[in-house]
Amino acid sequence: MKILSWNVNGLRAIAKKTFFTDLELLGTDILCLQETKAQEHQVTEALKPLNGHHIYSNSAVKPGYSGTAVITKIKPLNVTKGINKDEHDTEGRVLCLEFENFFLVNVYVPNSGSELKRLGYRQDWDKAFFDYLKNLERSKPVIVCGDLNVAHKPIDLAHPKANYNKYAGYMQEEIDGMDRFIEGGLADTFRHLYPDEIERYSWWSYRAGARTKNVGWRIDYFLVSKSFLPSVKNAFILENITGSDHCPVGIEL
Repeated sequence: MKILSWNVNGLRAIAKKTFFTDLELLGTDILCLQETKAQEHQVTEALKPLNGHHIYSNSAVKPGYSGTAVITKIKPLNVTKGINKDEHDTEGRVLCLEFENFFLVNVYVPNSGSELKRLGYRQDWDKAFFDYLKNLERSKPVIVCGDLNVAHKPIDLAHPKANYNKYAGYMQEEIDGMDRFIEGGLADTFRHLYPDEIERYSWWSYRAGARTKNVGWRIDYFLVSKSFLPSVKNAFILENITGSDHCPVGIEL
């Protein structure tokens, strides 16, 4: 089984590019999307060319903002939206699909913002989301994928010293949130399999030709319950798939 995650930075925009061709080439069983920037009827409309897939989405109350969706060939046993916390569930950031052997949680973690205005909220979110995952894990292992909006270690971004504790995505508070996931029993699949692989990123700024120069950040992840690690055959980053400022990341089970 191949599962992919991709922050598409606007589903309706990417659908007009090579999205459907890319999807066919990738041969994925399940694709989790973040930042759809679309209401549920708009997601359905944008993905109309896909036949034989089950499509689920969770949209923000605010139109054109945030949002998650999942395209799957395998029908889930159950689908839930949000983390059962009213203060965190208005932005369409979490979509959970239950399968026989695991929960698949698609997440678009809040960005702390260019002036770090949401850093405090982000810390509350990280804790609430961790508690939500640990509650799911009582029943069966979890696979968590999506844009976690944090580079975890210096190896995960091109300029760690210049960005540390200055910019959203590499603040110590955000790193602490990621540490909580890892120390709390979740494994970063890519780093587990490729601990020393450098210059592997999943997001590049649109400024100053960052993508051409590979001045990027690895902020998109697949985390799995440690008990589930033996089922993970491979983890990968598909840097040459374009259409968004992020590229797809994935695992093979």
